[in-house]
Amino acid sequence: MSEHRCTVAWQRETPGFGYEEYDRTHTWTFAGGASLEASAAPQFRGREELPNPEEALVGALASCHMLTFLAVAARKRLVVDSYEDDASGVMEKNEDGKLAVTRVVLRPRVVFGGERGPSAEELERMHEIAHRECFIANSVKTEVVLEPRDA
Repeated sequence: MSEHRCTVAWQRETPGFGYEEYDRTHTWTFAGGASLEASAAPQFRGREELPNPEEALVGALASCHMLTFLAVAARKRLVVDSYEDDASGVMEKNEDGKLAVTRVVLRPRVVFGGERGPSAEELERMHEIAHRECFIANSVKTEVVLEPRDA
């Protein structure tokens, strides 16, 4: 078992606290000391230039899949030169009528180096294993779809 921590901090800087007037900017501080400004999504009066929780969820799923995939490749003694994922998430009402990130699509593009790369079937299997073993994908109800792109 392991524990992972993040401190989320917000401070009111507006005279009032009406829904239209308070700033959604806040800070995420992680256990190792890294800090990141974040906000709400723009459609919820947040700042477009800052990451929001919905984007963070998409990023966490994509990052976890990538890290798990890299581990699978390394164990197979395959050399990965680069990995890029143009991931996206859809927020809509779920079956209970609540807004939720219901679907995240991962579109990984992997470039292999070294003496050999995997066959198309082996690459598909590696992505399946990475998805099945991804800690974050195993933690959410969101549908996670893999659409690997050719290198």
